Amino acid sequence: MSSISRLEKNSNYLKVIWDDGEESKFNYLWLRDNCPSAHDKDSRHRMFNILSVSTDISPKTYNVNINGSLEIEWSEGDHKSSYDPSWLRKNCYTIKNKSKYVSPYKLWDSSLQNNLESIHINHDEIINSEEGLIKWLELLHYTGIAIVKNAPTEKDSAFKVLNKISHTRETFFKTPFEVINIPKPNNSAYTAHALRNHMDLPWFENPPGYQFLHCLVNSAKGGDSSAVDAFAVAEYLKKNEKETFDVLVNTPLKFRDKDYTQEAVRSVYGSAISLTKDGDYNDIRYSIATLDALDCHPDIMDSVYRAHHRFGNLLHDAKFQINFRLEPGDIFSFNNRRLLHGRTEFDPNSGHRHLQGYYMDRDEIIGRLNYLKKN
Repeated sequence: MSSISRLEKNSNYLKVIWDDGEESKFNYLWLRDNCPSAHDKDSRHRMFNILSVSTDISPKTYNVNINGSLEIEWSEGDHKSSYDPSWLRKNCYTIKNKSKYVSPYKLWDSSLQNNLESIHINHDEIINSEEGLIKWLELLHYTGIAIVKNAPTEKDSAFKVLNKISHTRETFFKTPFEVINIPKPNNSAYTAHALRNHMDLPWFENPPGYQFLHCLVNSAKGGDSSAVDAFAVAEYLKKNEKETFDVLVNTPLKFRDKDYTQEAVRSVYGSAISLTKDGDYNDIRYSIATLDALDCHPDIMDSVYRAHHRFGNLLHDAKFQINFRLEPGDIFSFNNRRLLHGRTEFDPNSGHRHLQGYYMDRDEIIGRLNYLKKN
């Protein structure tokens, strides 16, 4: 653990020189805002109001005490703060902003086809052990895909294993939604037709983060599943076809769904590829079925269509896609905002195919994983 070697006071920040030579600049307002006493010990929520001090607040006195903690007596409010050096180092934004960002995601392509067992996990392992639950969550967060094997095949039975994570997300499709061939469907998933690789509900402002497709019966001819890591495809474009990549990042596309059962028309604009503050991938919004008539500026319409055309072809390219057949008791689990999924056409007269689907927000997956790993 690093310890504080010396301190230097500046006009609006305190410089901390660490014993390993690293330096940190801690803004005075940041330090006062993050005083350990600012948070309620039970809720962990900040109770201190930074608006109660002026923007000119500064240390009246400061020192490193006998335990190695930074102590500050403030110029306002008759208040003293004490900061553990390990907490300061962990939360040092000076060092963080100098460091190169490393993505947590494990991108994959069709080579995963040769090692599908690596994304399999047994249902009872999740139910009976915290280690199994962590393994499942890590596959979902880092790899974006996992197939739970040997789950029960009774209706609604996936709730038990999903509740090990958190609550599901309700939508107008209800929970679970029934993926079966029905007359007069309000969604192409409820037909026997082939489905191109797609994201679910791209016309939502905030599409579901994760999806879980629980296979109850799959005796019909056809209906094999496909999946593609769209982050990996985006990365390929970023490295090899930057102009196409930039168009996909910078151009909002309109997605729309008209649902007669809900008497609702939902639409939203979103770029095909969206990025985080670190330039990593946030989500991929792609669905041929629900892409509305585009209304881009006429000067860029051709380049937008060419970029979208190229992206779509790569998202169905054999070098990126994996294929598999769901067996009864499988739960196909995946990041809906990263992994695109599809299926081949099936013959409803040759047998029965019945999946039950569930959604869950991305916050629930990451939050549960962070809690279990004590991050």
